[in-house]
Amino acid sequence: MHIGPYALANNLLVAPMAGVTDRPFRVLCKRLGAGYAVSEMVTSRRDLWTSLKTSRRANHDGEPAPIAVQIAGTDAAMMADATAYNIDRGAQIIDINMGCPAKKVCNKWAGSALMQDEALALSIVEAVVAAAVPHGVPVTLKMRTGWCAAHKNAVEIARAAESAGVQMLTVHGRTREQGYKGQAEYDTIAAVKAALRIPVVANGDIDTPEKARDVLAHTRADAVMIGRAAQGRPWIFREVAHFLATGEHLAPPLVAEVRQLLLDHLRDHYSLYGELTGMRTARKHIAWYVAGLPGGEAFRQRINQIEDCEQQWLAVAAFFNALEAQHERLPMVSARAQEEAMEWSS
Repeated sequence: MHIGPYALANNLLVAPMAGVTDRPFRVLCKRLGAGYAVSEMVTSRRDLWTSLKTSRRANHDGEPAPIAVQIAGTDAAMMADATAYNIDRGAQIIDINMGCPAKKVCNKWAGSALMQDEALALSIVEAVVAAAVPHGVPVTLKMRTGWCAAHKNAVEIARAAESAGVQMLTVHGRTREQGYKGQAEYDTIAAVKAALRIPVVANGDIDTPEKARDVLAHTRADAVMIGRAAQGRPWIFREVAHFLATGEHLAPPLVAEVRQLLLDHLRDHYSLYGELTGMRTARKHIAWYVAGLPGGEAFRQRINQIEDCEQQWLAVAAFFNALEAQHERLPMVSARAQEEAMEWSS
């Protein structure tokens, strides 16, 4: 699978998630089998580019190629400027956000709200492509099936985007109205795939190797994009890759391996965010890792009381040392436990 000049390692992609897919998380997912990862969305507002939040999101130090950055906004000229800004800072692929359902984004007519105004959406796509093409940078687009059940216009927007020069398109199988509730549907993704020549990626509720297989078969998509299921379980990508190649499941990871993965992840996280912010923002990642594990709920509550990076790191090491004394491999975690972990972090 290619995006412009870039050949991807496989067809398993990491979804862009605000507050989650920062550089440390993307690097970890790629290390564990993801073929491609997209950054958290970067605003098109020039006045916010110098903010600490944006500078962290535009930090790609040590990240393996291709480096993909998602941008969000409502003005074509501003989105073109944001394209140039991020290319100057290392972006090799630009992704347009037309899929975020968050109210704070949609209330400003960005994200999935753009699907209500097809003319505006297309003008943004055209402006971004025009800004990226001179640099040899391909443009991709992530969107939903539509604004609501009565207004599903994914196929129409997808066709227009392809004609405007978009080189890959991802569809989350929900409307903006659904948010993340209910079940993702894949018929619309299949319709988009049938209508386009460029690669199409299926996204939404892909949380097991079997689900990845079934979604690929049903939609005939070129790839799947995994988001929430990778939170606290970044090795899902190698599990899916192994299953798609062999039809067999990998054994759960060794507790010792998970311990080292999380400890390395925390060190990288602290280095990006600094002591105080790093310690606080790491709590959600720790909660996702320990969700459903023996003693995980009590440990999460304890972690939330620790106010020091080093003490947090040592506590995590001790938790997994104790777990390893009882289990060689990571105990199986229920889907409900993973859902509860999402609730903890919200």
